[in-house]
Amino acid sequence: MNPVSTVVFDLGGVLIDWNPRHLYRRLIPDPRELDRFLAQVCPQSWNERQDAGRPVAEATRERIALYPDQADLIHAYYGRWEEMLSGPIAGTVALLEALHGRGIPLYALSNWSAELFPVARRRFPFLARFRGLVVSGEEGVIKPEPAIFHRLLDRYRLDAPACLFIDDNPANVAAAAGLGFRTHHFRTPELLSGHLAGLGLL
Repeated sequence: MNPVSTVVFDLGGVLIDWNPRHLYRRLIPDPRELDRFLAQVCPQSWNERQDAGRPVAEATRERIALYPDQADLIHAYYGRWEEMLSGPIAGTVALLEALHGRGIPLYALSNWSAELFPVARRRFPFLARFRGLVVSGEEGVIKPEPAIFHRLLDRYRLDAPACLFIDDNPANVAAAAGLGFRTHHFRTPELLSGHLAGLGLL
């Protein structure tokens, strides 16, 4: 088996703590109503269409047409979107910095709206550690579709078996593994640290 020489990170849920609940817990105090809103009115499947390139204004209009009585809460999803970012996941950022310090080539592959990704660039200076970033909203295709992995490999001339792909979504991990990547299903920085050490990267 080829040694791993390059590390590819997902961002949300691995390096950045993004969760709509960080905002909506303040707007919808009833836990059951909060669950219903995020499951039915503004579900993750809807947000993923913006990650794939749909304009957020169009998405907001669509949902308000379906749920006009929830208009203010729907507007908040993207109008107050930055409040869904609680900050960096410190333990993983420390691992990123350690890898960077060892000269390991680092890349990012993230499902993220092209309109909103500039907020992340401004908020999180560690994104400058990546030699390249592939952002789904800029590509018009999202993980776990194979096409976005191929864009990463082709654009930066990477060899999948030499790359460790780290993601918190099992479907994305499975897709990467199917394309020949070495993979790590992210759960905690501590488990990731052990995996990186076992590969000789730390």
